[in-house]
Order: sequence, then structure tokens, then C-alpha cells
Amino acid sequence: MTISTPDSNPSGTDGHVSRRSFLQATGAAATLAVGDVLTRAGRAYPADATTKIRMGVVGGGFGAGFWWHEHPNCVVTGVTDLIAGRRESLRRRYACDTVYDSLEIMLKEAKDIDAVAVFSGAPDHAKHVKWCMERGWHVVSAVPACITLEEAAMLKEVKEKTGMRYMMAESSWYRQECMLARDLYRAGAFGELFYTETEYYHQLFNLDTVLTEKKRLAYGPDGKRSWRWGFPPMLYPTHSMGYLTGVTGERVVKVSCLGWRGNRPDINENPMIVDNVYKNPFWSQASMMLTDQGHMSRCNVFWICVAGGERAQWFGDKSTVYMPNGGVNDAVQRIRAQAAKTIEVPQFWKTADMIPVPMRHASGHGGSAVFISAEFVNALLEDREPEIDLYTSLAMTVPGIVAHQSAFKDGEQLEVPQFEAPKT
Repeated sequence: MTISTPDSNPSGTDGHVSRRSFLQATGAAATLAVGDVLTRAGRAYPADATTKIRMGVVGGGFGAGFWWHEHPNCVVTGVTDLIAGRRESLRRRYACDTVYDSLEIMLKEAKDIDAVAVFSGAPDHAKHVKWCMERGWHVVSAVPACITLEEAAMLKEVKEKTGMRYMMAESSWYRQECMLARDLYRAGAFGELFYTETEYYHQLFNLDTVLTEKKRLAYGPDGKRSWRWGFPPMLYPTHSMGYLTGVTGERVVKVSCLGWRGNRPDINENPMIVDNVYKNPFWSQASMMLTDQGHMSRCNVFWICVAGGERAQWFGDKSTVYMPNGGVNDAVQRIRAQAAKTIEVPQFWKTADMIPVPMRHASGHGGSAVFISAEFVNALLEDREPEIDLYTSLAMTVPGIVAHQSAFKDGEQLEVPQFEAPKT
């Protein structure tokens, strides 16, 4: 049985999806036709809203891959990046001629911004979100929300002090396969979903050329080391965690993690490992997590691997569901699920009520970009918290921070602090 793989268009700008996606399922999930499942993508777009959200966009890399400008109730009124070419890319993408040379200048001079999309480098997210919320702007931020526990506490404090809305732009949450799994879970098809396997495999670096080929992600457009130089895998956990918290809502309370340093001199003595600002020695990390419901979850983030993609497997006492293997030979999947049926994943973006008609098209990262764009704007129109609010964002980010700490302790199980909304 051949399993089609989902589109993974990383730029999110061409809107092309070439192949349909399928899940394999056993048990109750396999017997449910898609039409019998909720196929609910989110709260309906408030079509009667008359407010216009004025958006600023920070960061012309991934920040140019979203669709705020296509929402009928949103207009991009300011863009910024430290690099001139990226500023021009943002100007063209969002048809916005108000261009700032830096976020600092935008914060000082802009008078027509209600909310901002922060797509700067990962180590700057928490700081930039803080600046924007204290300026009185709502924020949607690239992942991860933060990279330290201190930053997590700071974001919680700033959000509760300012009252501004926050959303993390986690693509796995709105991948079409994850939305279907969420519907299956809500329909009770899994029974008790007691174990998940979640993973993000992204071979970031070619070790044979990384020191000379400056077009790789280890370097920025200016030729200098980028924030990805030596970045710890488990500090980028949300593409995996989205398949757990994004389906069941569970929180991780304990985690154990191991890290792989490499045994060959060209790997374990590579400058990216021995000389990075994070003091990180690991290329790939694997963790085992315990949730607040007493369930198990295995979470992997690998920077060196012969694999690719963001995927999950969900195991329940009534059903098990497998995502495609994303470029890995699917023989193992065929053996493991001999009695499985394939379920065609709905292309939710074609019909979802939460997506305004002009935005109902394919988009980057498995179709998620239009959902992220629509949900943030819709939430502001309805004066509510986005589905991926700050507390949920921290629930997907903080376990990775603690997992990285565990890897330095040979997998010692550590408790994960919780950053939840105040009880009312």
C-alpha cells in the first residue's frame, strides 16, 4: 500500500498542493467515514464584523508566507526587517509601502497598527513579543514562544499585565492531518488515547559543506552565523508537540530526554557543536513525556537524520492512526498496519467556515498558513483569545526546554513547570 505524503511547501507563497494526503487507521477510526466525523476546523469567521485589523509584520523570511492581507477584515499597515532585501519582499508581498528599517523604529513611529506578526529569529521572540505587547499591540509569533523558563514566566506576566492577545503560529496544529485527528478524538474514535509519537525531522545541515556553503541555514543572508548555528533541537519542540496538545489538549508534567552528539570526529568535533552560544552538544534529541492525564508521549526533534517532515502516530484502545512517513520508506508502516484502511484527509481549507472565501486556497506547511492567518484575525474581531493562546503555546514550548535540561543529566526524569491562566 502506497501512502501519499502531504505537501510541505516551506515558503508558503505559491499555494500549490500536488498530492492528496492519506492517513492509515485501525479500529474504530478506520470504520468512520470522513463524513461521519465532525470535520470541524474552528470557530466560524464572523462575517458580519465591520472592524478592520491593522497588522504590522516583522521578519521577511517566514513572515512573508502568511495571508493576513487576504482577510476581508485585515490590512497590513507596516512591515520591517533588518535586511533591505527582506523588507522589499514584505513590501511586495503585502502591498504595503510603509516600511521600517527595524522593529525598534516601528515601535517608536507607527501610529496605525493594532496587531503585529513577529517572525524574527527564535532567540528574539520573547523579547520582541514583550516590546509589542507593552506597546499595546496584540501579537502572533513564530515558534517557539520562548527558549528559557525565565522567558516563559516573563511572557505570562506581560500578557496578564497588558491584557493583549497572543497566538503562536504553530503549523502542526493546523495541518490537515492534525485537524482530522482532532475531530476523530472529539468523536471518541480513539477511545482512550493513551500514547502518541510525535516528531520533527529536519536535516538542517550538510556536514560536508556547512563551513563553506553559506547558503545553508547555519548562516544568515549577511553571511554571519544565524541563530540556528548550534541551536538545541528540543528548544524547537512545538512542531512535534502540536500533535499532542493540538489533538487532546493535554499538558506534559514530566519528561526524560536523551541527546545524540555523534561518534565520528567530523560530527562531534564540528564547530557548530563545539562553538555555539547555546553551549549545546546535541544534534538530535529524543524524549519520553508523561501527561497530566497519565498518558505517554514520545517526542523527537532531529537535526541530522535521513528523514524529513512533521508527523505523528496516535494510539488508542479503540483505534490507532498513522500519518504518512514523509519521505521514509513506508514498508515498516505497511507491516505494522496490515489490516489498516486509508482515510483521505479532507482539504479543510476548501470549505472551513473559519476561512473567509478569499483565503480558501492551499498554503504552506501542509495547508496551515491560511488557518493561522484567519484564526488570529478572527479572534481579534471577536475580542477573544486565539485557539493557540499564550498558555497553550507555553504548554507546547516549555516541555522541550525541560527536556533539553534532562539530556544533560543522562535522561533523568524532570518535572515540567506549568504556566496556566489564573483561576477565576
